[in-house]
Amino acid sequence: MVTVDELFAIDSLLTDTERQIRDTVRAFGEQRLRPHVADWFEQGTFPARELAPELGALGLLGMHLDGYGCAGTSATEYGVACMELEAVDSGVRSMVSVQGSLAMTAIHEYGTEEQKQHWLPQMAAGRALGCFGLTEPDFGSNPGGMRTRAVRDGADWVLNGSKMWITNGSVADIAVVWARTEEGVRGFLVPAGTPGFTAREMHRKLSLRASVTAELDLDGVRLPGDALLPDGKGLSAPLGCLSEARFGIVFGALGAAADCLTAAIDYARTREVFDKPLAAYQLTQAKLADMAVELGKGQLLALHLGRLKDRGELRPEQVSAGKLNSTREAIAIARQCRTILGANGITLDYPVLRHANNLESVLTYEGTAEVHQLVLGEALTGSKAFR
Repeated sequence: MVTVDELFAIDSLLTDTERQIRDTVRAFGEQRLRPHVADWFEQGTFPARELAPELGALGLLGMHLDGYGCAGTSATEYGVACMELEAVDSGVRSMVSVQGSLAMTAIHEYGTEEQKQHWLPQMAAGRALGCFGLTEPDFGSNPGGMRTRAVRDGADWVLNGSKMWITNGSVADIAVVWARTEEGVRGFLVPAGTPGFTAREMHRKLSLRASVTAELDLDGVRLPGDALLPDGKGLSAPLGCLSEARFGIVFGALGAAADCLTAAIDYARTREVFDKPLAAYQLTQAKLADMAVELGKGQLLALHLGRLKDRGELRPEQVSAGKLNSTREAIAIARQCRTILGANGITLDYPVLRHANNLESVLTYEGTAEVHQLVLGEALTGSKAFR
């Protein structure tokens, strides 16, 4: 027997540090997260504030950023960590991704030195949590249509509007909120507890249940002038952060797929059907072979994109290609694995349908599959087809 990693000789493509990070995050997932994640999913809860210091102690929060208490790892090392986190649950990787690739990256790239010194060390250590407010109830794929407004009032800014589907929103200490101003789209740091700022956790979810999702309301929120992120000008600023988050998904979604495939193989080897193991049937082996090939191809693409990013050569359309491929193949693998587990596959005794439900969200957020198809279509043809 060989694993998918062995089939594609993935280990031979990793550095010693990348393997060490993979093994460390995998061990943390096995010991600290897996024993509880099914219960968190069933109950619709996630102990973000409890886990954040532990994730910070491992150096996983903002790990690809330099300075301010961040680990300063390579992009590929970050990707490998995302793969292992999402092998446990997409909600865990989402929490880490929003903290590091969205909230911390926005402050790191667009903030003042004072903002960086104040927030980034706390966030890297997990003592403070952040969220990223871009998506609105009526504007997801078209963030340029946002209705949230920021108006100058003397030296202050006054914000009005709402944001939707905000991971970490109701537990965050600081929200990075994007709003339309007379000067274009700008980013603001909104501390929790600011008068007029409300974060309400969203319930009745069928996906990402082991994750904190919130709606943000801003009703006359008054902020001092130094709440503005001065270097984040225009829609390109939040979209740059989203590109960082998408990169993590390229790796992360494949972690969920790998966990599903491992569960399906283990189940097929031990489940007897008509007096022999399910794994001994040709149809089962064909399914497993096809899934292993797609997973391996996805991992090779993810590693290639990681190397490009580490060389400073990764283009946005290449991130779109990776995000589209990883999410589309991961959800197909999760669904196919469920068929191998039969009725047992719908229970939380096994991870496959939990992963499949989560991947419905991962397929959609940070740009839907259709949006990434159009990004690639524009790159290939030179013609925009968004409108």
